[in-house]
Amino acid sequence: MRLSEADKDRIEAAVVEAEARTAGELFCVVTGQASDYRDVRLAWAAALALGLPALAAFAFAFTPWTGWMDGGWSAAHIAATETAAKGAVAAYALSQAAVFALVWLILSHPAARRWAAPPAWRRAKLHREAMRQFLAKGIHLTEGRTGVLIIAALDDHQAEIVADEAIHAKVGTEAWADALEALRDHMRAGRPADGFIAAVKACGALLAEHFPPTGENPDELPNRLVEI
Repeated sequence: MRLSEADKDRIEAAVVEAEARTAGELFCVVTGQASDYRDVRLAWAAALALGLPALAAFAFAFTPWTGWMDGGWSAAHIAATETAAKGAVAAYALSQAAVFALVWLILSHPAARRWAAPPAWRRAKLHREAMRQFLAKGIHLTEGRTGVLIIAALDDHQAEIVADEAIHAKVGTEAWADALEALRDHMRAGRPADGFIAAVKACGALLAEHFPPTGENPDELPNRLVEI
């Protein structure tokens, strides 16, 4: 799920239109995912590599047909059992490595990562990236401290809106809920450009209500969608 040049043009036009009615500044950022989720992949791969082979070994040990539980010990039997034990240890280690590699590979797919990473974890990752982008792109440097960041992680189906202090003081955080929900719904439906446009319009209407244009209304931030 990616945005075409035509999609970016539509989003830019929506930003220009929204900013014409407000002293606020909108800045849109899109990324594939907020993080590589290496920590999540590592945790799942390690847990399953430790757990699944152990569970299989435990189940095998208590089946009625396992020979070592039937008695009849002899010198030859002991020697054969020792050889089998060494083979079992090697097989166990190989099975752990195979499970780890398989889980790691499966979780390289975005859909699998969305399932494996808890929603709260994905939101936290995007929030951290949103704050980084807010500062890195200079959104906090507008003259009236009226910058608003709209950021979406397409593969994660997550979005966040960060408003500068002047806007936050008047509007708070709950006011952006409709814009965020519209953006997320369109992303889930495979229409991220429509989601951005809906979010831009909703944010623009909110800004126009609380921060109408004043004076020359300079355009302080780029209107073009930024990809990271």
